[in-house]
Amino acid sequence: MNAIPVLSQRLQSTPIYELQDTFCENHFFMKREDCIPFSFGGNKARKARFFYQDIMKKQPDTIVTYGSGSSNHCRIIANMASAMGLACHIISPSDHYEATMNSKMTELFGATIETCPVEQVSHTIDAYLEQLINIGQKPYFIQGGGHGNLGTAAYVEAYQEILEYEQQSGIQFDSIFFASGTGTTQAGLVCGQLLARRNDDQKIIGISIARTAERGYEVIADSIRGYFEEYESNLSIDYESRLIFEDAYRKGGYGKFDEEVTKTIDSVLCKEGIPMDTTYVGKAYSGMKAYIQDHAIHGQNILFIHTGGTPLFFDAIGK
Repeated sequence: MNAIPVLSQRLQSTPIYELQDTFCENHFFMKREDCIPFSFGGNKARKARFFYQDIMKKQPDTIVTYGSGSSNHCRIIANMASAMGLACHIISPSDHYEATMNSKMTELFGATIETCPVEQVSHTIDAYLEQLINIGQKPYFIQGGGHGNLGTAAYVEAYQEILEYEQQSGIQFDSIFFASGTGTTQAGLVCGQLLARRNDDQKIIGISIARTAERGYEVIADSIRGYFEEYESNLSIDYESRLIFEDAYRKGGYGKFDEEVTKTIDSVLCKEGIPMDTTYVGKAYSGMKAYIQDHAIHGQNILFIHTGGTPLFFDAIGK
């Protein structure tokens, strides 16, 4: 099994930059997770470091995961598997499946992709794992989006980086926004905030790119409980008031977007030189601005976390 130096080494804190944007008299900053130096970076690359370390300990010969054709997670896991010399199998829902830059790169990395109806995904994964075990292979399964305690731990780490920036710069963030999908990024940030025992009113606001509030809240809450049960059992968990999962800007669900999203992406690229995609980051940034307007937020220091997806930016050009 090949070692990957960039994933073996300690991650340097991703940069935080002030933006030109002063929407509603707020000051905006962006944490550039897309600058993580592996496979175009992003939150899935941060999580992949934790899976990589676990894989090196357990020594499997095959990685199995799942996700859509747009999935940043599948691209990065397939790239990691390729670099490690491991086979990679990806289960993908066939419903509305379309080729993207991510799916093309996943194929380039040599991953085997099997599509099936979304309601059969769980059964197909179980069957795949059983088949691999029966032929003598040792599979390592990663939930879609890097869901699970390792993915949560990755964003406890990211929150610690945010704290370090605040301490060094003297800037306190009143609100933190980002694209919230499978929920572990948000769970990790909330866990990090709880561990820091902050006594201010800083809000962590996940802008849903797919799920409804009821489902999103449930999954994130489960992730928070799971993390504390495994790693921090002695800390009292009081997360209800800190968990804000906003589904009002979903634009109809996963992969859906409108003209407002594309205008936002064009504006940020032209003014800041930062690419964003329509599935995750651009949709969340657009949703953040709508949330700020709808909730009359003024005069705050606001941090937006760019969770990656640069290859998908090129799919959106001209749409």
